[in-house]
Parts: sequence; structure tokens; C-alpha cells
Amino acid sequence: MNAPDAAPPPGPAPEDGLPAVAPQLRALRRRAGLTLEAAARAAGLSPAHLSRLETGHRQPSLPMLLALARVYGTTVSELLGETVAERDAIVRAADMEPTRAGGWTYLQAGAPGRGMQALRVRVPYGSQGDIVRVHPGEEWLYVLAGRLRLRLGDTAHLLGSGDSAHFDSLTPHRLAAEDHDGVELLFVHTLLQSPTATLCLGPPTGELP
Repeated sequence: MNAPDAAPPPGPAPEDGLPAVAPQLRALRRRAGLTLEAAARAAGLSPAHLSRLETGHRQPSLPMLLALARVYGTTVSELLGETVAERDAIVRAADMEPTRAGGWTYLQAGAPGRGMQALRVRVPYGSQGDIVRVHPGEEWLYVLAGRLRLRLGDTAHLLGSGDSAHFDSLTPHRLAAEDHDGVELLFVHTLLQSPTATLCLGPPTGELP
């Protein structure tokens, strides 16, 4: 049996473009403690194909990069060897610029370009409560003020101030303010690895219980 990192059989010369990808793929796999075979299996690739990606004899497609980023617990940007400029670790309340969409108000509560996105969200009563959201990643939310009606799959939950929820965001979910005064949330999610981050299924039939 070949060693996990055995060199691939002779093949064509590495293709031009994406020069940082090949060594970065191997380095991140090793950082994750995965053999070539284990990483390929988890990403739905053959070991030979992954080996050629790591040596630059093949270029990865976007679906391959997304799959490998998930397996290695990183982002596509890191797989591509991109570096991010130094960011301030502190976000001052006065610097939180509000963004409004669909009736909700979002305030950036963390630095951009991280593996997680932190937001402070104000949800008015009757806004977007019929939208079912489904997307890759995880979500954590904390109720700062008011009451939140959260539906996960077929189960409805009522959360009050100080309550929190942490769930896989591939679980269909809906959020709505329970009271006319609305609800304010602290919200953290991991969505940077997928271009389908904002995928929604649209309004369901019936009302949120």
C-alpha cells in the first residue's frame, strides 16, 4: 500500500494559474491531521485526484474548493492562499453602521472577513416571519431584548431576554418577533465558505405558530 502522501504517477506539467493553491491544499490537509485518502473520501474525490490538486497538476473547481474548505474547517480564501490585512479586534458601538433589509436592521458587531460573522439584529413585529431560511453553516443567537419566536424544522420555540439558541443552519428555520415592540438579537453565523449563504426557500403555507 502506498504511503498517504506518496508522489502521484508522472503526469502533465502543472497548469498555469492559482499558483498558491497546490501547496496550500497540502498544508491545510496536514494541519487538519488528515491522510490523503481520508480527506479525499470526505470531500467526495478520489485520492489520485486530490493528489494532483496538491501537486498543481489539476486546478480545483469552486465546488471542490467549497468541499475541501468544509473538510479542513477553513475558508475558500485561505485555501487560495489569500492574506487579509490586519484588522482591529475592537468594534466600537459608535462605529456600528446600521444596514436595513426586509424591515430588519443589522449592525456589524465583528470584523469582516472572519470565519464567523457577528451581527446585532433588530427584528420588528410582523417582518419576514414567513420566510424559511436554509443555508450551510451554524448559527448562534442571543436574545438581548423582547421575545423571539424561533421555528427549527417542525418545532416552535419562544425565547425571552437572556435565552439563546445554537443550531445547524441547514435545518429549515424561521425567526419572528413575538411582541409588537419587536426583538433585538446578538447573532453569530458561519457563512463565508458558501456562495449559497443567503439561500431561502420562501414563504411557507400557513402562519408561524
